[in-house]
Amino acid sequence: MTYTPPLWPVSVKGVALDSQGRVLLLKNERTEWELPGGRLEIGTPDGSQAPDASPEAALEREIEEETGWTVKAGQLLVGGTWIYQPIPGRRVLIVTYGCTVLTPDLPPVISHEHKQIGLFAADDVPGLTMPDGYKQSIATWYRHVSGGPDGARG
Repeated sequence: MTYTPPLWPVSVKGVALDSQGRVLLLKNERTEWELPGGRLEIGTPDGSQAPDASPEAALEREIEEETGWTVKAGQLLVGGTWIYQPIPGRRVLIVTYGCTVLTPDLPPVISHEHKQIGLFAADDVPGLTMPDGYKQSIATWYRHVSGGPDGARG
C-alpha cells in the first residue's frame, strides 16, 4: 500500500484598507465576513493557466478578481497564520498579509464568489460575525499602519 500524505488547502488572505482607513471584507456563503483572498493556483497540465509564482502573487490576483482592487501584498502578519475549520472535518491553513492598496479611491465591486462586500472602520470589526483569526489580523495591520507596535514580519 502506498502512503499518501494528507494535503492541507492553503488560503492566502489580505488586509486591505481604502483611502478612509476602512478594511475591505466579503461575506461568504456561511454568512461570515472574511478577508479577500483565496487558494494558490497550481496551474493546468496543458500550461493554459500558469501556477502562481508566489503566495503574494496569488493574493494580488485573488483580490483583483474578487473586488477589482489592485494591491501590493506586503508583510506576513504576526498571528496571521492559523488553522480554520469552516465546516466539520475540513481544515484550511490561513496565511494573512498586510496589503497596500494601489487603487484606494476605487469603489470595490463584488464578484460572483461572495454575497456582500463592505468597508468597515476598525471599531466595527470586533462586532462582526467572522473568525477571530481574521479579527486579530485586522487589528495587527491597523496597529502597523498607525505606527503602533509593528505586528508585521518580513
